[in-house]
Amino acid sequence: MIKKLLTGKVNSITAAALMVALSSLTSRFLGIFRDRILAGQFGAGDTLDIYYAAFRIPDLIFNLLILGALSAGFIPIFTSLFKNEDDGNEEAWTLSNNALNILGLSLIAVSLVGIALAHPIMRLITPGFSEEKMRMTASMTRIMFLSPFFLGISGVLGGILQSTKRFFVYSLAPIFYNVGIILGALYFVPVWGIHGLAWGVVFGAVMHMSVQLPAVFNLGFRYRPIFDLKNKAFRRVARMMVPRTMSLAIAQINLTVETIVASTLASGSLAIYNFANNLQVFPVGIFGISFAVAAFPTISAVAFDQQKLVKNFSSTLRQILFFIVPSMVMLLVLRAQIIRVVLGTGRFNWDDTVLTIHTLGFFSISLFAQALVPLLVRVFYARHDSRTPFFIGLGTAAINVFLAFFLSKRMGVSGLALAFSTANIANFIVLWLVLRFELGSLDELKILQSVLKFSAAAVLAGLAAQLTKGLVWPFIDMTKTLGVFIQGAAAGLAGLGVYLLICALLRSEELSYFWGGFKRRLSWKKLETGDQGEVRGI
Repeated sequence: MIKKLLTGKVNSITAAALMVALSSLTSRFLGIFRDRILAGQFGAGDTLDIYYAAFRIPDLIFNLLILGALSAGFIPIFTSLFKNEDDGNEEAWTLSNNALNILGLSLIAVSLVGIALAHPIMRLITPGFSEEKMRMTASMTRIMFLSPFFLGISGVLGGILQSTKRFFVYSLAPIFYNVGIILGALYFVPVWGIHGLAWGVVFGAVMHMSVQLPAVFNLGFRYRPIFDLKNKAFRRVARMMVPRTMSLAIAQINLTVETIVASTLASGSLAIYNFANNLQVFPVGIFGISFAVAAFPTISAVAFDQQKLVKNFSSTLRQILFFIVPSMVMLLVLRAQIIRVVLGTGRFNWDDTVLTIHTLGFFSISLFAQALVPLLVRVFYARHDSRTPFFIGLGTAAINVFLAFFLSKRMGVSGLALAFSTANIANFIVLWLVLRFELGSLDELKILQSVLKFSAAAVLAGLAAQLTKGLVWPFIDMTKTLGVFIQGAAAGLAGLGVYLLICALLRSEELSYFWGGFKRRLSWKKLETGDQGEVRGI
């Protein structure tokens, strides 16, 4: 069984998404545990403002060059070159080595520049920090600039694993990354002080890379010192990466602007913004991104077959909404309980809690858009169109930047969340309309029918959760974390039960599809193993 997980090929979008989602769930829970440790040890104040500000630029480099840009160009090209494990796949491995070497050297150069210019950079993105706070932020940033190199190598390895549909090992990387950061908070901080948090990020990046190496070597990869900028396959990847990098730059500009604005607000605003953001991306990462990642190889294979493309797109989108619509409602209804249980410890006081509740509420209203945009964007990428998402993103970025400055003056840190949500909803609407114009139909009628079922069930689930909170409240001690947890858990289970019941009564196709696949996944006897370790199931 272990060998199947490590080397097995998963062809089904739903099966792959489930595998990625379960690992993402584990990683997100570790992220929540990480945030609880940070909130308890430091509270929403200067220390965590420094940590999150220091994280901004190295994370920007990772997102621009690795997370999306490389995968957007690398996966479609590598998939077209990689035949099967029996072939030599010389062209595919040449492309991989070329990408590893060129990207690795580029990241080393960028990181060295970042280390040298850390203090001037921090002056630009944290204008509201005091001089002492800014110096500490620059010092932390220099350490964190070691992480992009390891994450860059890991990004190429992850692209190989996604292209060959080895989703299990690929999905382990974020888990190990969070483990490294947690170890930094628990064991490095007592030794190196706040700098231990930065070393934890670097350690997590090393683990992110290391866990994927054995599986890639098992596929037949062998390292070679190839550095060929004229290689045709690499040039194709580079051409696709450029507009994708520009598109991602827009999102990173948004985050950078929000960091700049948050640095001018009350102490702890940047920490509260990040805490709330980390909580709201929990369902987005588990459902939206997991399905989009799992669907990308399949969508790439049928990108120019309109009928098959729309069919796969509609099915994946409806599966995402099946999970994300109730997540929106339950996050709004239970956000106070969630925040108090997850973050309400140590130095994280009630004032911090109230500010985070308001901020999370404004984030939550755009969950559906945040969850669907990754899928919409990947349809454009699969059709070798990186420019359209870029120009659409450019317009929505302008909306976000304007609203961030405007609303933060009137609403504080929660205004940043409202600006973020407004821009994401606008991004979703325009992407949808453009794709609809290109394809002629996105199976809207079937999607609408499903959405109406989900929405009705989710609203009733939210009412059930709200009613359960009131019924449980007199019987528990709400001054204790356990009491708040019991109230939230009871309300959440009641809401989940009502949601599933209503979906069943309305004969939701997505519920039937998911439940049937889940039951088959539980029974390993029903899985067939092909000659090449291919796992067939749902």
